[in-house]
Amino acid sequence: MNRKDKLTAVMNACPIYGITGGTRDVVPLVKDMLSAGIRIIQYREKGKTPILRYQEAMILRRLTSNYHALLIIDDYVDLALAVHADGVHIGQDDLPPNTVRRIVGPNMLIGWSTHSISDLKAANRYTGVIDYIGVGPIFSTQTKPNANPVGISYIYWAKQFSKAPIVAIGGIKTTNADTVWQAHPDFICAVSEITESDNIQNTIYELMMGYSRVR
Repeated sequence: MNRKDKLTAVMNACPIYGITGGTRDVVPLVKDMLSAGIRIIQYREKGKTPILRYQEAMILRRLTSNYHALLIIDDYVDLALAVHADGVHIGQDDLPPNTVRRIVGPNMLIGWSTHSISDLKAANRYTGVIDYIGVGPIFSTQTKPNANPVGISYIYWAKQFSKAPIVAIGGIKTTNADTVWQAHPDFICAVSEITESDNIQNTIYELMMGYSRVR
C-alpha cells in the first residue's frame, strides 16, 4: 500500500488524528485512543530523554500495528527510522521537507505544520514530498499558548491552496468541533480535549457525531 492509500484508509476509518501529551502515561492513553477507533497516532513527547522516547515509541509501534493504525513521530526523524514508524511530522523550524524525504526514503509519510497563507503556498512546492499538512492553531490552545489562532477561515484557505490532506488542530473541543467540521478538513485533532478526558471513548464519540452531522 502506498503512502496516499495508507492515509486514505485511516481517514475513512476515523477522521480523528490522535496526539499524545498532557500528564497521562503515554501507553494507557494510546490504548484508550486506539480502542475508541482512532487509527493515526502521533507520538509527541518533547520533554523526555531520547532513551525514554525510544522505549515508549517501540511500545506504541507494536500497539498501533496490532490495531492496523499508523504511528507518526513528531520532530525526531532518527526516532521515526529507529522504530520503523509510518511517518514523521515536522514543523516550520525543522529540517525542510525535501531534506527529510531524502533521509526517510519514499515510503514514510511526512506531515508538515502550517500557520499562514505563505506556509500553504510553500507546502505546494513540496507536492509529492509531504503527504498531509497541519493547519492551526484554529483556536487558542494551552498546548501552544504563545501561538496566535488562525481561525476557521484558515481551513477554507487551506482547502483552496493545498493539494495535500488537511489536519485541523488547536483548541478544538466537543463544543466547537461542529464549526470546524463544517470547513471540511480531512482530519481534526483535539489534543487536550482527548488527553484530559475522563472518558476518552465518549469524547471521541462526541467528536465523531459532529463529523456525522456535517457529512
